[in-house]
Amino acid sequence: MPAAQPVSKAERDALFVELYNEFHQPIFGYLFRLLRDRERAEDAVQEAFAKAYRALHRLDGDANHRAWLYRIATNTAYDRLRRQRLIAWLPLRDDDEDPALRYDQADDCDVNVQVQQALDQLPVRYRAPLLLYSVDGLSTEEIARVLGISRSGVKMRLLRGRRMFIEAHGKGE
Repeated sequence: MPAAQPVSKAERDALFVELYNEFHQPIFGYLFRLLRDRERAEDAVQEAFAKAYRALHRLDGDANHRAWLYRIATNTAYDRLRRQRLIAWLPLRDDDEDPALRYDQADDCDVNVQVQQALDQLPVRYRAPLLLYSVDGLSTEEIARVLGISRSGVKMRLLRGRRMFIEAHGKGE
């Protein structure tokens, strides 16, 4: 693979602004559905775009920018979910927020509550590809790059994720 051509800081900054303007909203929506919390999604979007900016100089000019950004966003969400699980046991954790209120936040983003509740029941390994494919419109090839798995792995997770979603959504009726 040839090395990326050096570009000026001004060109990198211009590319970043273009990428941010084009992908900020879709990535926020994806992270919101993945993390299920507006504030955490906003923080994750900012973190993901900061990581993207720092790595922009390594991006190949022919790279699929959308898949690259979604991969960064997915890894950022996974890191946050791992940290959340690690600190969940702490006795001093602030659990004053009622989990049911999170669905009110979903309503603010025009997300159907029943669909969100069904998605919430899916393990993140199945929820992420389902969201990337069904909501964000990524191809199985792009999702494979985003998640770092094979296309057949994506197809398997989509199939299982759909089955789990149908089962979870059916229980909510």
